[in-house]
Amino acid sequence: MTKNKRNFSFLIFIGLLVLIAAGCGEKSQENVIKKIDGTLEDISGYKAKAEMTMKTGQEERSYAVDIWFKKGQEDFYRVGLENEDEEGGQVILKNDEGVFVLTPALKKSFKFQTDWPENSSQPYLYQSLVNDVLADKDATFTESETHYVFLTKTNYQNSTNLPYQEVYFDKKSYTPTGVKIMDKDKNVLVEVAFDTIDLNPSFAKHDFDRESIIENTMNEMSVSDMEEMELAVMFPLKTLGAELVEKQEVTLEDGERVIMTFKGDRNFTLIQEKVTSVPTSGGEMIEEVTGDVVNLGYSIGALTNNTIEWNYNGTDFYLASDDMTMEELIEVASSIQGEEIK
Repeated sequence: MTKNKRNFSFLIFIGLLVLIAAGCGEKSQENVIKKIDGTLEDISGYKAKAEMTMKTGQEERSYAVDIWFKKGQEDFYRVGLENEDEEGGQVILKNDEGVFVLTPALKKSFKFQTDWPENSSQPYLYQSLVNDVLADKDATFTESETHYVFLTKTNYQNSTNLPYQEVYFDKKSYTPTGVKIMDKDKNVLVEVAFDTIDLNPSFAKHDFDRESIIENTMNEMSVSDMEEMELAVMFPLKTLGAELVEKQEVTLEDGERVIMTFKGDRNFTLIQEKVTSVPTSGGEMIEEVTGDVVNLGYSIGALTNNTIEWNYNGTDFYLASDDMTMEELIEVASSIQGEEIK
């Protein structure tokens, strides 16, 4: 063999080694995205458990999150959220009847006219995280020994305070293991850690039935405890420059109500009401709203053009303002966290 032929063969050998090394090394961002998207497309549903930590208020709050998804002609979702401060928790439900936020212990439901969950980022939904990665053409990609990590923009319709997120996907299963949602300065304000995810779940006939969920999760002892509790008046830590000018207490036939009026640059009214009798039989109370499902950090609320309604620890809250944007309404409502008026 001539010298030139030996050199040529050696170059071919080196080239093959480089190709093999590249194939065994880091995968490209495009290939990883295709694999993540393909894994999601191949499943017919999933059940996952996660812990969500909110760092947006005066103190950290953690939720146990139970997520169920069933793919079909109409996709069904069931997301249970419960923290240690509130008995019974809440359930976000999407079935063939619509979108609901359920408070089982009080037998109450909000029914929404909305396209949730497609209308906004949802940090605890597998497909929402994948869609955010697919939608952001400027997403950055890194990898560790065990994870593929994407830094993407978020899509929170009513909040610009959480523009970024880091999403962690397991290298073996291509499923999400964690999410860190950040503010403009990349401070982590919301964190979701997935404990388990089952890609081959079974579902019972009534798993996505509203009435069955309420009946099965309603705790009689919790209801009794709530009936005995008095209304603990709460105050917003953020008022956007407004001051309390009037506080009116109203005694109801089956409870009590407090109406607070704030005046300033952003006028608003905050109503808190606690009913002492909770129905123990019959159907639940359903309130229909045209608006969005919003996470206030300690409760799930119903947001319309100039109001937010929600329930926390057996108390109904209603915040209304003609002067605030939706984002400002969320900011004030999110700051109502146990501070009693002295």
